Amino acid sequence: MQTLKRIAWVAPLLSLAACKAEVLAPTGDIAAQQRDMLVWATALMLIIIIPVMAMIVWFAFRYRASNRRAAYAPDWSHSTKLELVIWAIPLLIIVSLGALTWVGTHHLDPYRPIQRLSEGQALGDETPLVVQVVALDWKWLFIYPEEGVATVNDLVVPVDRPVEFRLTSSSVMNAFYIPSMAGMIYSMPGMETKLHGVFNTPGSYQGMSSHYSGAGFSGMRFKAHAVAAADYDQWVTETRAAGGQLGRAEYLELEKPSENVPPRTFAEVDGQLFARVVNMCVEDGKICMAEMMEIDRNGGTDLAGTMNVHALTYDREARRGAREPALGWAPFFVSGFCTPEDELLMLSTRKTASAQRDPAPLRGHALPMPGQSRSTASLPLLSLMPGRDAGKL
Repeated sequence: MQTLKRIAWVAPLLSLAACKAEVLAPTGDIAAQQRDMLVWATALMLIIIIPVMAMIVWFAFRYRASNRRAAYAPDWSHSTKLELVIWAIPLLIIVSLGALTWVGTHHLDPYRPIQRLSEGQALGDETPLVVQVVALDWKWLFIYPEEGVATVNDLVVPVDRPVEFRLTSSSVMNAFYIPSMAGMIYSMPGMETKLHGVFNTPGSYQGMSSHYSGAGFSGMRFKAHAVAAADYDQWVTETRAAGGQLGRAEYLELEKPSENVPPRTFAEVDGQLFARVVNMCVEDGKICMAEMMEIDRNGGTDLAGTMNVHALTYDREARRGAREPALGWAPFFVSGFCTPEDELLMLSTRKTASAQRDPAPLRGHALPMPGQSRSTASLPLLSLMPGRDAGKL
């Protein structure tokens, strides 16, 4: 019984029995190099950490109050040898650690195409497989522009072929992460990020959103399948035969928040869909960010441009039927350059104000003029309130 009590503290470790050390046991060359850099950095830091931790225990035991044999030297103040050890060893470790991380982070830059397939296997004439990734609430959309197909929460790539991920997000920032393949990269609305990686071993691996992004974050996971080239071609053929179309209208439905979405495929994809998601103009008639920037690059449109600003954010909440904010929605949207007739038509549908106001600049009618009483000065204020009965004021 006493033995069971002593080993009871080991019981919580049983919950870790099903964990898989994907970070320390990767199957892709990029992830393997990142693992090596992590291990070397940890080892360099342990050179100073382990002796310091050991010396803490040794000093506490050596100079305990009951040990009368310990030397007591209250006047001791300096030792050149000790100072050299204290400063030289940490300095060498910092220099080595800095060189390792500087070279490693530049060599493993996620935007940089991979330089080899694996250790000892040079990169040939393989063309990288481009996969466009869109982080939705709360699911992942993968678009294969070369094959013209798309998947939700399911990624299939060939083994020993470089993969170039181009990522964006539809709403909040997400962190795209496949531990066995490559490092983590953020996907952000209104911009495109990149990540390069490769799988060297066939299998199914875990992909996830590694940073919290809302209510459905825990179910924002997917399976990354690394298959042989022939199996990949067969999968593409089967996906095209399964049917399903992903156009702009279908995307807007898919974009709506949903949790724990099962994998699905699309046989046809709008070729401009990813570009429109990045430029925040999937909706019909909405001006794209690229068009706005081109207009600004060419000098803008002066005052006429003030009528051509469509909200790039918050209109999603309006489309989803969210509650109207306290200040109300914008009275109208203009998605492009309008003709005078269109502008008049648009303005004619605008809601009129409930109370008429004097369009002249404020002249301080509510404040007493110097030398006037407050009652006399407040009389002109009635002229600003047409439609009211003066006798009731």
